[in-house]
Amino acid sequence: MRYVKVAWDHNFADDPVLYLSELGDDGYETRKVQIYRDGRSEWADESNETATVGLSEVPFPPLEEISSQPEFTAEVITPQEFERAWSEAHANS
Repeated sequence: MRYVKVAWDHNFADDPVLYLSELGDDGYETRKVQIYRDGRSEWADESNETATVGLSEVPFPPLEEISSQPEFTAEVITPQEFERAWSEAHANS
């Protein structure tokens, strides 16, 4: 597993500003947390998706490709950082 965080710098009130993803060996998301500007968070996994959060249907692109867009910053994170966000998102749902 790999764990990544993507920050999205924007001014849209209803869109997430932070995405944390757990990626399988094939590059597909297995779990995801979306965090919004107001502090709320949502989560998705292979058996739970909603109208506003779901797993990508394509493999995760290289971090360099994501970060080459000025509004995005992508980085590798630790499993522990992902698990903290995952636990918090579950506690708030």
